[in-house]
Amino acid sequence: MEYRTLGTSDLQVPTVVFGAWAVGGWYWGPQDDAESIRTLHAALDAGITCIDTAPMYGMGHSEEVVGKAIKGRRDQVVVATKCGLRWDTPGEGDEYFTCEMPDGSKHPVRRNLHKRAILEEVESNLRRLDIDTIDLYQCHWPCKAAPVEETMEAMVILKAQGKIREIGVSNFSPELLAQCLEHAPLVSDQPPYSLLRRDAEADVLPFCLAHDIGVIVYSPLQQGLLTGKMTPDRELHANDYRRRNKWFTPQNRQRVLDALAEIKPIADAHDATFAQTAIAWTVAQPGVTAAIVGARTPEQAVENARAGDIQLSADEIRQIRTVFDALGGPVG
Repeated sequence: MEYRTLGTSDLQVPTVVFGAWAVGGWYWGPQDDAESIRTLHAALDAGITCIDTAPMYGMGHSEEVVGKAIKGRRDQVVVATKCGLRWDTPGEGDEYFTCEMPDGSKHPVRRNLHKRAILEEVESNLRRLDIDTIDLYQCHWPCKAAPVEETMEAMVILKAQGKIREIGVSNFSPELLAQCLEHAPLVSDQPPYSLLRRDAEADVLPFCLAHDIGVIVYSPLQQGLLTGKMTPDRELHANDYRRRNKWFTPQNRQRVLDALAEIKPIADAHDATFAQTAIAWTVAQPGVTAAIVGARTPEQAVENARAGDIQLSADEIRQIRTVFDALGGPVG
């Protein structure tokens, strides 16, 4: 596994980061907690020593599972979590969406990055994770209702208090990143990025490169499409949010499979799966520090870790890009 320094911080993160959304049991179908803990342990054993979670992943459940998994291994893990998506502060912040939990209950969720809210929320993060300090604390989504300087003031206070080590953001534009840098020592951004979604190349990645901001991308496998296992006839669980994504229509799944077939010789040359090849391509891109990859079984975690060992040549990187350039976006 390759490890890289995150921005201007002292944090060393693996190129493959464990994404703990699915272990929260929300939007990805049911998940067994004991299996999640086994999966997290397998990831750590394989060198995936950074775990990315958030309160929103199962209304705090993901953080609780991560906390149990790292008990006794805290010194081996870079813990990254988030703030700013609240289902428990009605009437404050920006309206975002209403989410439905597996039990059928519905929760209105708001983006809330007001200073008071952040200083309050971190206590819940720490309690659920059962740790004293969060290594990387990230604003989950921008919040128009809260001025950037107010948000960053709260983060700087938490850093000074020792409750967090470093400050990061997620889904922030270059304009917002520039504003953050005026008020806080920002070390990372977390945008979506994959072979199927590369808009970050136009602005976010160049800005972060120029300002020495680390980039931990999410969805490098486009929610599983780039694994080669998402066949047109595969049925998704009723609670699986991917059912609403155009890429997951049978027609588009087949188009992705056809594109993957074109890069099979490259994957075979590295004795790699499609998923490992897609991850290796992602973390080889300029400006990308690491990629967040989810896993629901120990076997998946070990497979993901193997991607951190693959070194694609410049020509292979170019060939893969060419194939997916030709694919374009989803149709229908």
